[in-house]
Order: sequence, then structure tokens, then C-alpha cells
Amino acid sequence: MIFYFSGTGNSRWVANALSIALGEPVVSIAEELKTNKKEIVCPLREDEKVLFVYPVHSWGPAVPVTRFISKLKLTGYDKQPVYSVSTCGDECGYTADRVQKALSKRGITLMAGYSVIMPNNYILLPGFDVDSKEVERQKLEDAPAAVAAIAAAIRESKNVNLYNKGSLPGLKSYWIYPLFANFAIGKNSFRVTDACISCGLCEKVCPTGTITLSEGKPVWSDTCVQCVACIHRCPVRAIEYGKITLKKGRYHHPDVK
Repeated sequence: MIFYFSGTGNSRWVANALSIALGEPVVSIAEELKTNKKEIVCPLREDEKVLFVYPVHSWGPAVPVTRFISKLKLTGYDKQPVYSVSTCGDECGYTADRVQKALSKRGITLMAGYSVIMPNNYILLPGFDVDSKEVERQKLEDAPAAVAAIAAAIRESKNVNLYNKGSLPGLKSYWIYPLFANFAIGKNSFRVTDACISCGLCEKVCPTGTITLSEGKPVWSDTCVQCVACIHRCPVRAIEYGKITLKKGRYHHPDVK
């Protein structure tokens, strides 16, 4: 079983690729959280592999992932192998370790953590932007081989290092990430411009139900987790984040329709 969370489609693509390679079904974390159940129960087969596929947000797991894990009950769990697969623009820090701690609170053991480098998409702070088209293309070309290596390691139970921790992981994951999770989540500076065509796509792609339409225009509540799906998926670039994103690029995985 592959649990995934995705905003711009990178993690969704990786989850689907791993599903094909390993023969495991995919389950949307966002859709499960929308049920508002106090406990999310998922039965496991004896031979089942469990994967969590998700993006790295500020050197930690996307907030919905740990929310989901805190509610998760795997019935029939008897030490079946559990893996973390994070997608990141460059470095993951100790993201997998944070997921491991969240899982251990539910009595679940993480066997290994892997990562796949994918095109950057975080543009909501000064100094952050999407990759150049050349870098984006190269990352997308390299991704299938990275996923294949992870699938092989899982199938063969190999102990291999396929995780890009990067520099200063402790500082990034245990100091910067908590600040992001505590202060960057909820309130936001998203706004819509006059270019909006009222297509409603932003409301449809928002994984947390943060966006509703008022007179055909998006309105953001305080449940935003900065997945950046809305700003990147807008077909007419009518969504901005204050003035920070005015001259920045947009990106979503080319397979996302």
C-alpha cells in the first residue's frame, strides 16, 4: 500500500511509478484526511509493503503527512516492511527521521528512507524560485532511474543509501522546519488578480479544502499548508502570494492533468 501526498504532482508521479513497479495500490493522504475520521483504519496483507511518498517542505515532511500518520491504524500489521520516499528539490535533511518518530508513536517501524530529486516548486519566500527549464528537464529525465533503484532496493531488501540528507541536516530539520510548521502554516498571503477566469481549478486541486469560491473567485481560509498547488496549477497565472511571486516561475509535473 502506497500512501501519498502531493501538491504539484511530483510525489503523485513517484507514487504511481512505485505502484507499477511494486504492485501496490495507491491511497491519497489528502482524501483520507478529508473524511475527518478520528482514526483512519487500513488493513494489511501478510505480504504487503507499506510506503509513504510525500514532498519535503522546509526540510521536513509535508504537514498533512504527520497528521495522517497520527490517525493511522494498520490492522494486521506484523512488522511488514514500511518505507519513506520523499521528493525534494535538492536536500531532505532529517525528514525521514521525523517520519520515523511519527510512525513509532503508532507502533510502526520504518525500515528505510529514500529520496527522489524532483524540480523545485517552493516560491513563497525571498530567494526561492523554480528551477531553470534546463535543470527541470534534467531532473525529470533522471527521476525514473532513481525510482527504479528504490523499487529494486525494496524488492530485494537491499541496504543501500538512496537518500540525499545534504548539509547541516540537524539545523534544517530540527530548527528551521519546526518554525515553518508552526508559523508558515495556516495564515497566508495568497490573492487572486483580475486575470482570474473563474475556472475553479484551484478549489479542485487544493488538497486541504482551504480554497472556496466566492462569486467565482478563490478565497483562502486559515487551513493552508503551503503545498503551492493552487499557485502553480492556475492556468492563467492569476494567483500570487503577496508580491513575492510576481516575477517567479511556475511549475507542475507534466503528467498532472
